[in-house]
Amino acid sequence: MTSSILQLSNVTKRYGSGTTEVTAVQDASLTVVPGEIVLIMGPSGSGKSTLLLMLGALLKPSEGTVHLNGIAISDLPESRLPDVRLHHFGFVFQDFNLLSALSVQENVALVAELNGLRRSDARQKAAVLLTELGLGERLSYDPAKLSGGEKQRVAIARALVNDPILILADEPTANLDSKSGREVMRLLRRLVKEQNRSAVIVSHDQRIRDVADRVLWLEDGQFKETVIMAVDPVCNMNVERNKAISAQWDGETFYFCAQGCRDEFMSTPEKFMVEHNPQ
Repeated sequence: MTSSILQLSNVTKRYGSGTTEVTAVQDASLTVVPGEIVLIMGPSGSGKSTLLLMLGALLKPSEGTVHLNGIAISDLPESRLPDVRLHHFGFVFQDFNLLSALSVQENVALVAELNGLRRSDARQKAAVLLTELGLGERLSYDPAKLSGGEKQRVAIARALVNDPILILADEPTANLDSKSGREVMRLLRRLVKEQNRSAVIVSHDQRIRDVADRVLWLEDGQFKETVIMAVDPVCNMNVERNKAISAQWDGETFYFCAQGCRDEFMSTPEKFMVEHNPQ
């Protein structure tokens, strides 16, 4: 069995007390394994952001535990949490949170410096990562001169520069147009899968469901449903298994976004098996 990266066990978060008490998250449990991307969706006020803050050791639960690689980070003293966040988590926010006084390269290198790298090494690591993300010609740019999609790619580089095991993204496409949002999310998915990291994304954006391996619905602070995703072996899109067109071949079940993909697969299935790994 694959060991979990993150384990959320019966977590509840309350604010206030007495007649003013509000329960933002109630008895929530979640397991995330290496290489998995989990998308948490739900209406405004459902507890998504509170849940993400607890996952990232930015907020302590009222009840329950949060384990990261088997360590109960929810029980650690506040003095140890900054180090946990710096070394183990990468955060991506909807407002990018880039420092306007620093260049693109400096925004990413700063995080690596905080992690102990020498300035020259941090700048080199930032340059390599930004170049991989298509921003090699923007290293010296002021962040204000970038498009929304470029700013979010800088934010992703900053989240990845310390080689975290878990990426946490809060409404990462909220300030992006449809095309930029999908491009950024597909880029994040590729990096997570290639590097065997994990990611938890909270979002209202229905357009990014196909980047996730699982989609969870949070309402009134509780998980209501789980949507299991599968990869269409023909077009490589993620599809919801319960809504997809399926077919059996060689003892396996395959899922397709449309009848055309199913027919193309069934005509020559061996053609699509080289790169496909059935889920």
